[in-house]
Amino acid sequence: MREPTPGCLLVANPLLPDGNFDRTVVLVLARNEDGALGVVLNRDGPTRLGSALPGWAPLASDPPVIFAGGPVNTDAVICLARTLEPADRPGWSQVTRDLATVDLDLDPAAVADQVSGLRVFAGYAGWGPGQLESEIEAEAWWVLDGKPADAFTSDPAQLWASVLRRQGGSLQLVASYPDDPSAN
Repeated sequence: MREPTPGCLLVANPLLPDGNFDRTVVLVLARNEDGALGVVLNRDGPTRLGSALPGWAPLASDPPVIFAGGPVNTDAVICLARTLEPADRPGWSQVTRDLATVDLDLDPAAVADQVSGLRVFAGYAGWGPGQLESEIEAEAWWVLDGKPADAFTSDPAQLWASVLRRQGGSLQLVASYPDDPSAN
């Protein structure tokens, strides 16, 4: 079993019975002895970022909406940025060399020249100690390498299939798994 680490992707097996994660791609932001935390990358929401956080909207990647980051604490907001260089400064938390979370209390104008895109998520995906590892062992998730561009795709609805296709082999075949296998 591959260990999930910050920056990797958790790609949902289409047989995963939890509707909250049907065909989702989760970016792992943190993992430690207390569990793991990530955001769903392919669930764009109806709220325009410009209406909720107008100062941040010019920095947003397309589509400029607030994404449903997961079923946990949907009132919490996480801002993920693609950084131009590692961000070792107050209000930033590095996830990978190219990705960091950004405190939305910062001045967007002060952040603008340090990012090449950002995305805002309402809620997150969270697992307690050992929970994610158990789900991976049960084959609910595939742990795959992520690319910084995955978090900022302009076509989030196609991300699940796109990530699986680039794996090759049997995972490439899973990308075309039908929504309803009984209809085949």
